[in-house]
Amino acid sequence: MAERVLMKGNEALAEAAIQAGCRHFFGYPITPQTEINAYLSRRMPKIGGTYLQAESELAAVNMVMGAASAGVRAMTSSSSPGISLKTEGISYMIGSDLPCLIVNVQRCGPGLGGIRPSQADYNQATKAPGHGDSHILVFAPATVQEMVDIPFKAFDLAERYRMPAMILADGLLGQMMEPVVFTDESAKQNEKPWATTGHENKRPPNFVTSLYLDPAILEQKVTERFARYAEIEENEVMTEGSYLEDAELVVVAFGATARICRGAVNQARTMGMRVGLLRPVTLWPFPKKQLRQLAGTAKHVLTVEMNMGQMVNDVRLAVSGAAEVHFYGRAGGMVPTPQDVLAEMRRILGGEQA
Repeated sequence: MAERVLMKGNEALAEAAIQAGCRHFFGYPITPQTEINAYLSRRMPKIGGTYLQAESELAAVNMVMGAASAGVRAMTSSSSPGISLKTEGISYMIGSDLPCLIVNVQRCGPGLGGIRPSQADYNQATKAPGHGDSHILVFAPATVQEMVDIPFKAFDLAERYRMPAMILADGLLGQMMEPVVFTDESAKQNEKPWATTGHENKRPPNFVTSLYLDPAILEQKVTERFARYAEIEENEVMTEGSYLEDAELVVVAFGATARICRGAVNQARTMGMRVGLLRPVTLWPFPKKQLRQLAGTAKHVLTVEMNMGQMVNDVRLAVSGAAEVHFYGRAGGMVPTPQDVLAEMRRILGGEQA
């Protein structure tokens, strides 16, 4: 049996990326994710990997693009303002069909905002990670153990579908410590016949680009990419649920907020309230079908987020009027409590009973 180790979220994620086969990291420090940089600056040289603190976030993401073009597993991490600076490079990697891992340990904004946890980058990650018609894979861990497990899945799917993947965490998960178990299995990497590696005249040279001046060719490339997106939406949705079988109120939350909501749901159950919890693990692809099915039996859906209302819009689209959708959010780095969520659930169900 693998040994359990007590680790901080950021450091656990960094070690997991190494064990998932990442040997090339390019980053820039920013709170609350700097421990990822610090950890990898110590570990990468010891295993023959590359750690480079770039002169800027823009430089870091373009270094990832160069490494990914060569077919290696490469990664960058940052926090909210830094991710904004990286979006140009992310779009270039999407347009070049390059796999990589991007980590966003969110802080509150807009602007420099503050260093407390937030989930206000949901729209950026799922709707506009860069300019153009595009998506990236977006994973939302809720425990430090998932900070360990998800990098393996993220790298694998990024390579399978040739696109960037993002782990969308927050300051709570990055800074908290929990016991984790690392898998004993070695990372399995997909073949990359498209990579710009040496070919010894045994194949035509490969080219990686996102520039297509012929509009017909560019349209074909975008259309092909969206066919892949449809396959991902059909096959790669990940969720976790509890008490959903008889729930008349379904709480939807992701990341650290889902931990808080789980406590509130458990307490509500002891009080006889028929409530359940659906936690999207993948924010893109989003669990639209599952939510629509739940709305067929539940009367209410409550979305809880650390923002002013972002995922709730996807919930409304998925539910499509089949149930009443409610929202509770906190902003500016304020974290909702189980008591806050419980009060909202009682308000919703109490109002119905009245």
